[in-house]
Order: sequence, then structure tokens, then C-alpha cells
Amino acid sequence: MHHSGSNSPCDDVLIIGGGIIGSSIALRLARAGLRVSVLDSAATPGQATVASAGMLAPQGEMVEPDDFFEFSRYSRDLYPSFLEEIESLTGEHLDYHREGTLLVASDENQWEELNHVVQAQTRLGLPIERLSGPELCRRVPGLAANLAGGVFVPGDHWLDSQQLARALVKAAEAAGATFRHDTSASGFNARTSRVESVAVSSPPLSTLSAGCFVLAAGSWSGALAQNLGFRLPIEPCHGQMLELEVASELPLVVRSGMHYLVPRPGRRLLAGTTSEYVGFDSSATAQGLRSILEGVMRFAPFLKQARFRTAWAGLRPDTPDHRPVLGPASWENLFLATGHFRNGILLAPATARYLADWVLQGKPSPSLAAYSPSRFAA
Repeated sequence: MHHSGSNSPCDDVLIIGGGIIGSSIALRLARAGLRVSVLDSAATPGQATVASAGMLAPQGEMVEPDDFFEFSRYSRDLYPSFLEEIESLTGEHLDYHREGTLLVASDENQWEELNHVVQAQTRLGLPIERLSGPELCRRVPGLAANLAGGVFVPGDHWLDSQQLARALVKAAEAAGATFRHDTSASGFNARTSRVESVAVSSPPLSTLSAGCFVLAAGSWSGALAQNLGFRLPIEPCHGQMLELEVASELPLVVRSGMHYLVPRPGRRLLAGTTSEYVGFDSSATAQGLRSILEGVMRFAPFLKQARFRTAWAGLRPDTPDHRPVLGPASWENLFLATGHFRNGILLAPATARYLADWVLQGKPSPSLAAYSPSRFAA
């Protein structure tokens, strides 16, 4: 990928956004031998990662097998080798939990929904197991005695998203990528069909040029796209979380509808989450935390004795159809990888692989047509 007209050596690829998606793409492209820089703004470091509990759970979300489920499952199945690669580059050990996920139904409506999930997945030959209320309590002591039933999904795993985010940056750097921390993009400079440079707000005010650009700025991607004159309807979805300490370890992830509990080392538990559209404010609120506690206590009354540790919130980039935006924009050297909503961690390995192929070979991946930025152009 050669480019001319630049009087100083510049990057092959400049990635705007140093979260899980941007870092994963940086790792892939750096390993392919390209010169890669990542702009990672201190004001907005991995805001979606902050709102993530680290669940890799495509099956728990799937009611009908569609392309998005296949994309999610493909990405989940890349995880073991993805983590191995990061570990070998950094020498760090990453916690990856394969104990599976328990989906529980607090009422008959939820139980009916779970039965649909079981039927659809059994038809696909996916491993999934129905459990009665008493069986649930045997698996996880302390769950509500009156649960309608539940489902065990052995293939839905989880990890520590913060740990992964830090290790990914180190792995990409070890592979040769440069992270410009505390540097945020304020706009693109384009001429006819190409983006030439990006204006950055890091002192001193300057521009950075590259052969090709990847916009992976999560909730902030929309404003940067607008600067180029194209519509990218990405809205921040505010997600709150809290951390509790309990008397004994939770053996696996337990989820009921939107509410979930994810184990962490040291008898800690993450409880989540909320979905609110309140702009770019990422503070935790009393109302939000109350809704989480009420939601998880419905199926896990043992939490009444849990000790409160901390609470926080982050911003997930949502789109009108809740699907990511992937692929080239109307400029021949600008690619988008954003709008992953609540699935950024799950979809990172596959997104990075697809985007890298696009950048390196200039060929689109046909299976990604549904996620094209052009679907919002009208």
C-alpha cells in the first residue's frame, strides 16, 4: 500500500480510537507488517469496555439464527487463538473462563422466551441444556427458589474486559504499532475521493497523514464522520455497573433478561446493567444502580448480604439497528469499525480479521454487506 505526495515518512494506517476494536485492528495490521499508529484519547479511553462485563455469549442472545449470530459465533470461536497470540506477545496470562453461562427465568414469560432459544439452538445442533428450578439451585446455591426454570449454555464464556484491553495495547505495541496516548482526532482533511490527514488536538495542534484511515472511535465516531459530511447515526448508550463482594465464589455467569452477575477473582461479582440514552454523561446514578440491584436480587436473593465495593458507567456506541458499522466509507482509503453496541468485546477478533483483510487486499468481505456504512446514507 504505497502513497505519494508526503514529504515525511508517515504511517501506512492511522486508527482513530484505542479501545478494544481499534487495538485489535492495530494488532492484526502490525503483524501483517504495516506501519500502524493508533490515536487514543485520554478523555475517552475505551468507554465501551468500561461498560462491559466481558461476556462472550452469542448463544444467550440468539433467538433466531441469522447472519449476525454467525458473525458472533465465528468471533467467539476465534477467542482461544486470539488470547494465545496476545499472551505470547506480552508474556502475560489472561483469565478466560469456559464454565458456561446460566440463563434463568424469573417468570413464565421469560421461561417461554428461553424455550424458544432452546428450540432454535437445538435445531442448529448447538449444545444447550434445560434445567428446572430445583436443578438451578443445585448448580448455584442461593438463587431464588421460585424460578420458573433455566438454561445452561456451555459454549458462552467470559473474561476480564479491562485486563484484555490493557494486554491488547501491549500486544499491538510488541507487534510494532505505535499508540499516541492523550491524542484525540478533531476532524479529517479530505480531497476528492481520499482522506489525506486527520487533525489532532494534541499539543501542538497538528495534522497526521497516512495511507489509509480506520475510524474506530466508538460513541465519538458520529461526530468525526459528520466532519467529513457523511451521516453515521451512532448514539452513546449509557451502561452502569456495580461490583459487590460475596461470601462464596459464584461458579459461573448467571443472567436473567438484561440483568446479569459475572464472577471476578476474590469473591467479587459484577452486576449489570442499564441502557439509557442520556448523551455523553458517563456517571453512575442512584436510579440506575437501584434498577440493577432490584433486577439481580429478583433471581439472586443471596445478594442482600453482599458488600458494596464500587459503581461506574461507560458509553456503548449504538446504531438504529443495533448492529455494527464495518467496511469502507465513500472515501477509498477510509474504513469504519464502530457501532458495536454491547458486542464489541465479543466481535473484536472477527472485526479485526475482516478489516485487516480489507485494508491489505482491498477486497470487501461479502458476508459483511449488512454492516456497510452506506445503509444509513439515505
